[in-house]
Amino acid sequence: MQIKSVDPFILHPPVNADSISDSTHTVTHWGVVGARITTDDGFQGYGFTGTHAHLPSDRLIAACIAECYAPLLLGEDARDGARLWWKLANFPALRWVGRAGISHLGLAAIDIALWDLRAKAAGLPLWKLLGGASKEKLEAYNTDIGWLSIPKHDLVEKSLHAIEHDGFRRLKLKVGHDDPMIDIDRLEAVRQAVGTTITIAIDANGKWDLPTCKRFCARAAGLDIYWFEEPMWFDDLGSHAALARASAIPLALGEQLYSADAFNSFIEAGAVHYVQPDVTRLAGITEYIRVAETALSHRLPVVAHIGDMGQVHVHLSYWHPATPMLEYIPWIKDCFVEPIRVKDGFYARPEMPGAGSTPTEAAISAYAQKC
Repeated sequence: MQIKSVDPFILHPPVNADSISDSTHTVTHWGVVGARITTDDGFQGYGFTGTHAHLPSDRLIAACIAECYAPLLLGEDARDGARLWWKLANFPALRWVGRAGISHLGLAAIDIALWDLRAKAAGLPLWKLLGGASKEKLEAYNTDIGWLSIPKHDLVEKSLHAIEHDGFRRLKLKVGHDDPMIDIDRLEAVRQAVGTTITIAIDANGKWDLPTCKRFCARAAGLDIYWFEEPMWFDDLGSHAALARASAIPLALGEQLYSADAFNSFIEAGAVHYVQPDVTRLAGITEYIRVAETALSHRLPVVAHIGDMGQVHVHLSYWHPATPMLEYIPWIKDCFVEPIRVKDGFYARPEMPGAGSTPTEAAISAYAQKC
């Protein structure tokens, strides 16, 4: 399986009919910046990373794939995944300019494509290549009904529809208004409508500071919040540890952490209860596995950040024993040959060989951008 070519691609599919907003930004399209790796025996592996569909920055990632990583990969054996990850992650010239951000996002696409290649060559879905499923069913929780851009009345209606029509028993709602009492009011309305048996998690996308979070958590204490995700600035270890000590609401985070070392620091400080790795920020599946195993060794649940990576994360979630559930956001699922599917609140287990990361010809035709 000698690597013959490494080619970047950029897709900008719309997220849905309307834009969506959290506490930090509004999104109308999603960026799928990827790598197609072809071997001398005819296999093709696809990997991708996720962005906010800003074409200039997407082109920087594509250029990193084509001009920095591709020359290091040509002629290599695609089966040497761990060695190749270390080679690229620790290449001195690239390590010097960034151990996160563009270089990490580009390496994520490469690493996923290599895993996809190996799974296809073995004729196995990724979860089986990794060692098999650790569970028969994987529950989904729905975030796509909970954006801040959704008015309170519609938020209640969408929550009820997700429960009564689609079978979801777990919801996640965005918070992060300048006045947190607006969020309390929205949460109270949803909790009253859905009753006490439905799980409600919340996500502030790093918006608030520690005093605001303490006041908010005190007011939200009676609403049975399953977890509070990214309450404060992503790297603020001390404040997350302080909030974990001050509130009974469990903390979840990880989508903005770029290394196993960063996760280790939060875990050791008792600053996270639900560990949320993302293959895009962790430069691929290889480092994701290290984070998941560390969480398991501390008996912490692993709940991958899905955002744009449900195609890959569903494989990892079915495989890893510390994962009880997976987020559902169906923005780009129809861009892939085997899209993620949820029925009655549970994910269908992928069965096609590979990592679920192969785009359809229709998606490439409709959404491709010039690299």
